Order: sequence, then structure tokens, then C-alpha cells
Amino acid sequence: MYPQSLQNLIDAFRRLPGVGEKTAERYALSVIDMNEQDIIAFSKALSDIRTHLKHCSICGNLCEDDTCSICSDPNRDNRTVFVVQSAKDILAMEKTGEYKGVYHVLHGTISPMNGIGPDEIKIKELLNRIRDNDIKEVIIATNPRVEGEATSIYISKLIKAFNIKVTRI
Repeated sequence: MYPQSLQNLIDAFRRLPGVGEKTAERYALSVIDMNEQDIIAFSKALSDIRTHLKHCSICGNLCEDDTCSICSDPNRDNRTVFVVQSAKDILAMEKTGEYKGVYHVLHGTISPMNGIGPDEIKIKELLNRIRDNDIKEVIIATNPRVEGEATSIYISKLIKAFNIKVTRI
């Protein structure tokens, strides 16, 4: 029904989570109405994500340098680690302005049904961090669904060997 280039753009937008056919069409048609400069800027922003964005070497958060701004902040409490599933969870917590510790991003949860075991997420990196640093408390903030609970229990059992406080939110 659409010219191939427009259909390709619609299909590209449909790959985004939560974007259905009608929303993808609306997005694609909006792009058509953009002026040349806006389209170039939009395209560059997408390209820059791929070339500049990476994961923090310490916590796994999104950043453009080797370490994120949170891990680089000398005013953060490095002895308290808030464990989250994804980088977007950090953004939500940071908006509150209440938490002054550091984070660890798992990049998922254990989900045997989906073929995701403990080795497919960043649990080993968390344990290495605990072993190599003076961590006093780990706060686990995985989702309350089955996968999040299973991940939390699994991590809690592993952390008990380090004799540090584990809190579950």
C-alpha cells in the first residue's frame, strides 16, 4: 500500500517496544513532514547512539565515557550498591534525588523459559564488585514478577557468603 521506502520506515518504527502498526505509521508520516535539517539531525542522533553510547565499565549504566557520571562522582556512597534490571531503572531512581549510593545494572533477569540463566546477565560482575570493594549493603530492586523475584533470591543467596546487608525493595 505504501511506497517501499515508507514501508521500510514504518517497519523500523514497529520494532520499537510498544509501537503498533498505527503508531508506526503516524511516526513515519511525521518524519515525511520534517524539513531536511530535522531529518538529518534525527538520523544523526540515531547514528550517534550506535557510535558513542556504551555501558559503564563499573556499573553497566549508559554513558559515553568509560565510566558513567554516577560512578565518577566522588560524592556518591560507593559502599551501597542499588541493583537494577536496566539503565532506565537508574533514571527513575535518580529523579527522586534521594539515593546517594551507586548502582549495578543486571541487563535483565533470570528467565529459564526464555533461555536466560545467571550467566547471561551481569551477576558475576556484581559479585566481583562486592569482592573487590568495601561494599556494606546491596539493595536489590528487580521487578516483582516471577523472573525478578527469582533473580533477587538467587543474588541474595550468593551475596550472603560476603556477610553484607542485603535489602529487597
